Amino acid sequence: MQTECNPEPMLFARLDRRDVVADFEGGAISSDAGALLLGATDRAIGLTERFAGCFSDGRAADQVVHDLPTLVGQRVFALALGYEDLIDHDRLRHDPVLGTVLGKLEARRRNCAPLGGKSTLNRLEHACGKTDRYHKIGHDPAAIEALFVDLFLEAHAGPPSRIVLDLDATDDPLHGNQEGRFFHGYYDCYCYLPLYIFCGRHLLAAKLRRANIDASAGAVEEVARLVGQIRARWPRVQILVRADSGFARDGLMSW
Repeated sequence: MQTECNPEPMLFARLDRRDVVADFEGGAISSDAGALLLGATDRAIGLTERFAGCFSDGRAADQVVHDLPTLVGQRVFALALGYEDLIDHDRLRHDPVLGTVLGKLEARRRNCAPLGGKSTLNRLEHACGKTDRYHKIGHDPAAIEALFVDLFLEAHAGPPSRIVLDLDATDDPLHGNQEGRFFHGYYDCYCYLPLYIFCGRHLLAAKLRRANIDASAGAVEEVARLVGQIRARWPRVQILVRADSGFARDGLMSW
C-alpha cells in the first residue's frame, strides 16, 4: 500500500525576519520538529512565561547571557520532548528547533551557545526559595502550585456544575542512591511515591514524596488547598473526590 505523504511545507510564525518552515524534502533533519507545535500552543496560553514569573533572578543583569524565561522554557520543552537529563543540553543548547521555539537563534556572545548548557540549568533546578549569595535564582513554591489551578480554571469558558478530583499515588523508580530513597514492597523497587491530583485531563497538583509513607499522606492539605482556590472562582461548583482504597483514611474521609 502506498504511503500517504504530505509534500506541502508547513509555515509557522516568522522569527527575526526569518521564515520558519517545516519541509519534507530532506536535508538537515531534526526529530524535534514537534516542538514548533508545542511552542505555538505555549504562546497561546502563556504557560512558560507565567511559569517563569514564579522565579526570581538575582544575577547581575549586565552579565546574564541566558535570561530566566529562556532557561525555564528550555527545560520545559526539553522535558516534553523526552530529554530528562540535564547532560542532554550540552547538545540541545545548539539545537536550531529548540532555539526557534524560544526565539534564540543566535548567541548573545561569541563564546556562548544560543541556549543554556547543563551547568546553567542545574543552577535553575537547584533554585531555593529566596536568592542569596550562593543561589542567584529563587522560586515561589506557592505561586507555582497556584499556577496549575489557574490554568485549569482558565481552560473553562464558564464554571461547570460539578467537577471530580482524582487522587493517585504511584511509584517513581530510582536507579541510584538518591536522597530519601526507600524500598516499597507493593512496587517491589526503590522509589519515590509522588501524589498526583487530576481533574479530567488537567493536572492540578504534583507532590514528590519519599516512599516510606502512607499513600494518603498530605492528601487532606492538598485537597483543601485546591478546593479553596477553585471555590474562590467558582463558589457554587460541586466538588467530588475520587480515589482508590489507599486513600480511605479517617482524615480525608472526615474532611
